[in-house]
Amino acid sequence: MQEKLFTVYKSSAGSGKTYTLAKSYLILALQFPEKYRRILAVTFTNKATQEMKDRIVETLAEFSEGNITDMGKDIMTALAITANELTSRSAELLAK
Repeated sequence: MQEKLFTVYKSSAGSGKTYTLAKSYLILALQFPEKYRRILAVTFTNKATQEMKDRIVETLAEFSEGNITDMGKDIMTALAITANELTSRSAELLAK
């Protein structure tokens, strides 16, 4: 089986692209924390890039404090991990 190299999301304004990209990034980064710098997320504007970065950092901070949101529940399901594991992985990734 060939490894999936990239995913493309196409959608209209206000449809949740930043949320989807941030969640996808977090799933990969929490699964492979040593490779977080090698994950490329591309958006069309500098503003959207900054929004995505801010969302990722804010979400990691929330998770590391034990505040598990709906996105956190989705990530826990995708990675088959517990809330405690999400909290500890998020704190470790945030420190990097």
